[in-house]
Parts: sequence; structure tokens; C-alpha cells
Amino acid sequence: MVQNLNDIRLYLKSNRIEMKPFVHFFTVLFLGLSISMYGQATTETNLQKVDIEGLHIYPNPVRNGKLFITTQNNHSKAVEIFDVLGKRIIAASILGNELNISRLSPGIYIIKITENNITAVRKLIVK
Repeated sequence: MVQNLNDIRLYLKSNRIEMKPFVHFFTVLFLGLSISMYGQATTETNLQKVDIEGLHIYPNPVRNGKLFITTQNNHSKAVEIFDVLGKRIIAASILGNELNISRLSPGIYIIKITENNITAVRKLIVK
């Protein structure tokens, strides 16, 4: 039974699955979901899910190069955007609620937002 990240690493090693650093997160995420979906193992955790209160990211998909990120507290936010290979494309700190992403090519990205030491990760689509 997979109980933690070390169990997943051992599973990958025992099945000779090589992990590159930039896809480590996505491989573990995918593998964890696959194992759970097929009932071969489950992941148990005592951690509580904490999310940024009132987080809204819009529009999604983005068409005009402007992304708006609002929260209940509306404090400054650290924003990182990654491509699907895990390469960080944008790293910014915003005080308001608008982020210029016009330099992003159309595609699917992962956006990581941190406010008051709480982090949220979402999928972002750029058209």
C-alpha cells in the first residue's frame, strides 16, 4: 500500500521508472491518481487541505493577455506560471489583481499562487 511519497519513489525504482527532475511533480501526481483509481493502493494522509479564501482566477481560458486573480483578503500575491513540463515561465509578485500574461503562447499551464504563506495550484488555459 502506498502511504507516502517515499513509497511512490520505491515503487518507481522497483519498476525501473526513471524520473527527470522537471517532471517529478507531474509523474508523482499522475502515478498517485492512477494507483488510487485502479484500487491497487490508496494514499492516506492526516493533512488538512487549506486553500486561499475566496480565490478567483478569471478569465480561464485567457484570450486577451490579462489574467485577474482576486481573493477575499486581497493581499499581495506571489504568482508562478509553469508549462506542462514543469519549467517556470513567469514569476511575479502582484499587489492588485491583474497579471499581464500576453507573452504566453496558447496552451495549457499550471499557475501557483501564494498569499499569506498559503499556496493554491490551478490549471490555466491560454487561447
